Amino acid sequence: MLKRILATTSVLALCALPLAAQGHAATAGNEMTITGQVVDLNCNTTNGASGAAHKACAQACAKAGVPLGILASDGTIYLPVSSKPGDPQNSKLEPFAEGKVKVTGMHRMVGGLHTIEIKTIAAAT
Repeated sequence: MLKRILATTSVLALCALPLAAQGHAATAGNEMTITGQVVDLNCNTTNGASGAAHKACAQACAKAGVPLGILASDGTIYLPVSSKPGDPQNSKLEPFAEGKVKVTGMHRMVGGLHTIEIKTIAAAT
């Protein structure tokens, strides 16, 4: 019985090796600087809420886990991401909720979604 268990465990371990060896390849991107308004993605995309009157709601939503994004002047929405697992980005954007920012970082477009890995962020005028 013990031999059968060891043999089965060995076969399963050998089958799992190719899966464990697979890694996540980084998607190519380009360094860019964008200027735009930090928006609460839920309220902005569902009912168009934005601006100074919506700031308290956007901050409350961000604290509750609703993602913040950057709405560029051309209407493109950028979703902040990180190449590190489990690295939420709301804390970087929350102080600027519903305000204008200038962000520099790595832009990627994957499946129609614009993302930006933030390197620097500052209030914009």
